Amino acid sequence: MNIFPIIRYRLSQQLEPLSLLNKITSDSSTCCLQVFSGSESWLIYVEDGKLVYACYLNNMFELLDKKLQHLSQEIYTLNSRINQQLRKRFDTGVENQITPRPDYMAICWLVEQKYISCEQASILVEELALEVLKSFLTLNEGNYEITPESFLNDMPKFCYLDVPSLVEQCQNKSRNPKFIESAVSQQSSFQALNEIQAPTQTKSRQEFSQQSIVDDTKLPPKQEQYKNEKTYTIVCIDDSLSVLNVMKFFLDDEIFSVIGINDPLKALTQIIRSKPDLILLDVEMPNIGGYELCRLLRKHSFFKTTPVIMVTGRTGFKDRAKAKIVRSSGYLTKPFTKAELLKIIFQNIS
Repeated sequence: MNIFPIIRYRLSQQLEPLSLLNKITSDSSTCCLQVFSGSESWLIYVEDGKLVYACYLNNMFELLDKKLQHLSQEIYTLNSRINQQLRKRFDTGVENQITPRPDYMAICWLVEQKYISCEQASILVEELALEVLKSFLTLNEGNYEITPESFLNDMPKFCYLDVPSLVEQCQNKSRNPKFIESAVSQQSSFQALNEIQAPTQTKSRQEFSQQSIVDDTKLPPKQEQYKNEKTYTIVCIDDSLSVLNVMKFFLDDEIFSVIGINDPLKALTQIIRSKPDLILLDVEMPNIGGYELCRLLRKHSFFKTTPVIMVTGRTGFKDRAKAKIVRSSGYLTKPFTKAELLKIIFQNIS
C-alpha cells in the first residue's frame, strides 16, 4: 500500500519556491523538502545546506533515461542494453512511496558496476537537479513538508551542489538556452538566496559515501570575452579514460581545443607537438608520476612558464608541497565540478 504524508491532501496554498529553498539551506540543515501540487510532486534532498539530489516523486525514470542517453555519447560503457537492464532492475512501474528512491539506487548501481565513475555520476545528478529545479521554480501553489530524515542520509553522495548557483543556471536557461553552459559571474537575480552562499564545510574525500563536489563558485567574467577571441589548447594527461571524458565534456569546444593523453610515457612528445596553453596533469599514473612529469616539463625551455595544474584526489599538505617544489601552477582536487575546473583554467591562461 502506498503511503503519502497527509499534508499532500490539504488545500493548496501560495508557495514561493525561492523561499522554500532558502528555508532548507540557510541554516546548513540536512533534510528532505517534499512539495506537492495538483500536477507534480518534487523531492529535494539537502545535506549541510547543500543539494545532494533532486527528483520528481513519480516517473523519474523517464528523465533519468533521457540524461543517460545524453551521457552515453561521452561514456562508452553506457548503451541501450544497460539502460534496459537498469529499468528491469529498478523501475517497477508502480507508484512507490517516497522512500526508497529507485532512481537514486539505479545511479548507485551504475557506479558500483563501474559503468560510470563517481565523477560521471556527479554530472548526472547535477543535470537531473537542474531539470527538476527548473520546473519547481515555476510553482505557484501547493503544499510542502520538510522531514529531517530521508532515505539518502545513509547513501553514497556524489556531489554537494550550491543551490543559488543551480537556480541561476535554471534562470539563465529559461532566458537563453543556447548559453546555459556559459554562466557568467554577475549580480544574482534572486536576492532571497544570497544569504546562503556561505563557505562550504570541508568533507572527507577518502570514503565513497562522502565524495563531494561543491559547486559554490560562479565562472569568471573572462569566459564570455574569450568566446569570440581565441580557442585555447588544453592538454589533459590522465591514465583514466573516464576522467579524460569528463574533462572533455566540461570544456566547451568553442573555447577550448582539448587533447586527451592517457599514456604518460608518450605525453612529452605530444605536448611538445601541440604546444598547449595549459596542461592538466594527473598526479598518480603508472610508469611516471605527475610530479616527475611536471619536473621534466619545467626543464624544457618552451614549458618553463606554461601553466601546469596538478589533478589529484589527495589533499594533504605534503602533496601540495610536492606540487610547489616541481613548480606547478595550481592544484585541482578530485572530484571536481565544471565550475571548479573552469575557474582554475581561467585563473591561469593569459
